[in-house]
Amino acid sequence: MYATERHEHITSRVKTSGRVSVADVSRELGVTAETIRRDLDQLETSGVLRRVHGGAVSAARASVAEASLADRQGQRSDAKATIARAALRLIPSTFSGSIVIDAGTTTAHLADLLVTWRPATAGQTLTVITNSVPIAATLHHCDHVELHLLGGRVRGITSAAVGSTTVDELGRFRPDIAFVGANGVSADFGLSTPDELEGAVKSAIVRGSRRAVVLADAAKLGEEALIRFAALDEIDTVITDEVVPTTLGDALEAAGVEVVVA
Repeated sequence: MYATERHEHITSRVKTSGRVSVADVSRELGVTAETIRRDLDQLETSGVLRRVHGGAVSAARASVAEASLADRQGQRSDAKATIARAALRLIPSTFSGSIVIDAGTTTAHLADLLVTWRPATAGQTLTVITNSVPIAATLHHCDHVELHLLGGRVRGITSAAVGSTTVDELGRFRPDIAFVGANGVSADFGLSTPDELEGAVKSAIVRGSRRAVVLADAAKLGEEALIRFAALDEIDTVITDEVVPTTLGDALEAAGVEVVVA
């Protein structure tokens, strides 16, 4: 088989499934693994794919870039609002515990809903912990919310407090439910985000909560950003707006993660 034919086969596989493995393609085409590795190197140079351990992924799916909060606010807003409404159902009016809300646009929709949320008992408050300046601004006037704004350096691109101060403060809390955003949710890589400091905060949120709930619209499913902040088996629930792709769905099921399609 000519190199051009191999390249066409690999490109087709990547477009269809989003990734290929060296072992599978080598077996399918009856050539050595070293030959396939050279093919992948050439295709990466051409911008068709991105090499990863054991194979390659589509260039469009590799290392999700970080967009600013302002850029993300208008993206898939209907889907994010739907996810937020499903998340709110985990906080019934009888809920008297504590939650942590991670920085992000989908979590911001949840904060918007909490403004009109009311406890079943007069005088009862909901404890909310957040590292997001915009979310704190949304909730700080609510009489029914006891708000804790975490300290730290605020990143301009996300308006989120990050750094060792933020992580240390999170270590003092044991919230009942954590609502966490993610830039990528992948069967192989888990939960990921583009920034190391944001990732450290998200990891601390997941580790410290009694129940970790990830809010991720369908555009995040199957994606991988640079920094992994949690493995699939470290979270409890994923709330999304579309049916999860089979590979990711199987991985979530194997990890014991509940999937809620809003």
